[in-house]
Amino acid sequence: MKHLVILGSTGSIGRQAIEVLSCVPHVHLVGLAAHSNAALVLEQAAATGATAVALHEPGAANEAAARADIGLASDTLRVYAGEIGVTELIHDAADDARAAGASLTVLNGIVGAAGLRATMAALECGATLALANKESMVAGGPFLVAAARASGARVIPVDSEHSALFQCLEAGGAARAQVEELLLTGSGGPFRTATDDEFAQATPEQALAHPTWSMGPKITIDSATLMNKGLEVIEAHYLFGVPYERISVLLNPQSVVHSMVRFGDGAVLAHLGVPDMRVPIAYALGYPDVRPTLPMVRRLDLLAGDLTFAKPDTTRFRCLALAVEAGKKAAIVESEAGGAPRTVAAPIVLNAANEVAVHAFLERRLAFTAIAEVVEKCLTWLGDEPVESLDDVFACDAEARRFAAEAVAASRSS
Repeated sequence: MKHLVILGSTGSIGRQAIEVLSCVPHVHLVGLAAHSNAALVLEQAAATGATAVALHEPGAANEAAARADIGLASDTLRVYAGEIGVTELIHDAADDARAAGASLTVLNGIVGAAGLRATMAALECGATLALANKESMVAGGPFLVAAARASGARVIPVDSEHSALFQCLEAGGAARAQVEELLLTGSGGPFRTATDDEFAQATPEQALAHPTWSMGPKITIDSATLMNKGLEVIEAHYLFGVPYERISVLLNPQSVVHSMVRFGDGAVLAHLGVPDMRVPIAYALGYPDVRPTLPMVRRLDLLAGDLTFAKPDTTRFRCLALAVEAGKKAAIVESEAGGAPRTVAAPIVLNAANEVAVHAFLERRLAFTAIAEVVEKCLTWLGDEPVESLDDVFACDAEARRFAAEAVAASRSS
């Protein structure tokens, strides 16, 4: 029996995870965490039998506790409050799983760097981490890798591209030294074929109209700028221990090939399927015991059309180039550290500044093309700062957000 905690249960990943639970045998949902939607979390707990919920917003946690007291949730429901409450939920769930002779899986579907503490808590507990929160790996990569190594925790990626790479590597059965190249794919987003004027004048509505995937707003904007691909390159580096020189990005506009691995013998293994996040979510929840059957997922018609590939334009999609540059800068310092978790702030700054800039764009306070400009300015100011602990990560994240807010304000006044 596996015990399961879903973080970000009211978001896109969390809701889809609950949908596929019935297809994954021997998984018992015990905990849910969300930001502030107390009503929906309580509905989810009542529907699934989860006995613990955490609300990041303390006021929402108080609302949940009050509702539970008047019988709108289970009498045995435990309610946790604040960011520390989310980590307490994870630690208590780990203790309960050990007492029951079960394993614990934590699905982290929190959006952004806000998921970093929860990711670390899951790894420190030795839980299996089903990771959909790529930003925590981008910001805290060397420290998370060290924590997983120390506790023996396993990380199963949930992002469709990294799940595809994971499955191709498993199928290839080869040592990392025999992997010649990781090929991350992406659709290219809604502006892949846009004119320069259309790109410069892109609106939030246009950027949110992803041609193939249904995702939350932040990830959808990242897909439109190709920052998502850049963050995924950094995540792949940490997840699979492959140097940046052997990680490439290819555009597959049909979103059918989710990623590929090229091996030393010249063979390429590819993962194909319809664009549906329920597939990698269910795979991660079932791993390694079962590959779930998902009758609700449409089957891929191999005769429906051609598959095409193209290189991304990193001049237009500057965010992708900035992300790869930031990752490489950190990797140089990490390689010189002799195994101790040590890096520079570039990936942390990249992620934090991007979150601020995307939020400003969605609120119409920043032009679409200025997202990359804000990120680049912050990298110039802060990217070389040394980072030697998780506390340093949080300090750099906070400082980068302040600088990014100033850059957004300066962009508006110019």
